[in-house]
Amino acid sequence: MATTSSRTDALVERLFGATIESLELLSVYLGTELGLYRALAERGPLTSDQLAEAAGIAPRYAREWLEQQAVAGFVDVDDARRFSLDDAHVRVLASPEDMSHVAPFAHLLAGIGGVLPQLVEAYRSGDGVPYAEYGRAFRHGQGHINRPAFTHVLPTEWLAALPDLHERLRDGAACRIADVGCGQGWSTIGVARAFPSAEVTGLDLDDASIADARRHAVDAGVGDEVRFVAGDASALSRLGPFDLVMVLETLHDLARPVEFLAAARAALAPGGAVLVVDEKVADEFAAPGDETERMMYGWSVLHCLPTQLVEDDSAALGTVLRAADVRRLASEAGFSRADVLDVDDELFRLYRLDR
Repeated sequence: MATTSSRTDALVERLFGATIESLELLSVYLGTELGLYRALAERGPLTSDQLAEAAGIAPRYAREWLEQQAVAGFVDVDDARRFSLDDAHVRVLASPEDMSHVAPFAHLLAGIGGVLPQLVEAYRSGDGVPYAEYGRAFRHGQGHINRPAFTHVLPTEWLAALPDLHERLRDGAACRIADVGCGQGWSTIGVARAFPSAEVTGLDLDDASIADARRHAVDAGVGDEVRFVAGDASALSRLGPFDLVMVLETLHDLARPVEFLAAARAALAPGGAVLVVDEKVADEFAAPGDETERMMYGWSVLHCLPTQLVEDDSAALGTVLRAADVRRLASEAGFSRADVLDVDDELFRLYRLDR
């Protein structure tokens, strides 16, 4: 058994390392928000003065940020003090549809940083913190961290796990699809791009996210092919029936998940199904947990649970929604089946819910 001293030292080292990594992650926020990575990817190698001119920032800040990025190993620097971003790091930092693009984590953390005083008060009072309070940074981070999967994996591997529906989509059938909790619309756009014959409707409670989604759809060339609606589950019955209701990274965030699932079930066309994609957490609580479990609990205590507790009588699920929980919610909502789909994904677990 480890001694008290060795456990103390281990935790000190861990928090010291976390501090360095947190600072570096927030420097990624600056690089993304100011277009610095994009300038390096498109125009590099650049001196600090050249980057300052290209990105429209002050030269002294450009030099310090570039030196910090080089010290961190994010950018390369030559003997002439020209800085560049190699192709491997372009994928991570400056290619928003690449499956390796994880730079949006920085925006998520920046958004959380902006509400920390409110979180302290919420923990004391038991109240929540509204999603809108996390601001544009969090909204951008949440939308863009899932954008690669929603662009590439959702229309292929995930929908292929629903073979009856996928076959109809590939054959050009006019399927009607609802994307509930669509956020900035990347999932709605991804499906509409892949299956032009489908009628895809994105719904979200957050007005700012719906505005983002409409703009993104126009930029993606599908502005006339998709519809975005600001509203809750009650809109499903008005807009349906649907052959597929997608609930992507959303079920755990709902204050009234059973009521929502019941509304989704009622809005299904004959033979329709609900696709739930949620976190791939462990089947049972165990401590200490693996990295996925640690990350999901981190989002839960800082974002998901506080946003859920805004509403009275919330189910307060938090982020860590286990498979047994999904099955229980589906059963309470009247579904006859809730099957875990055979999809190998590092972070997500997929469920099919049938009437």
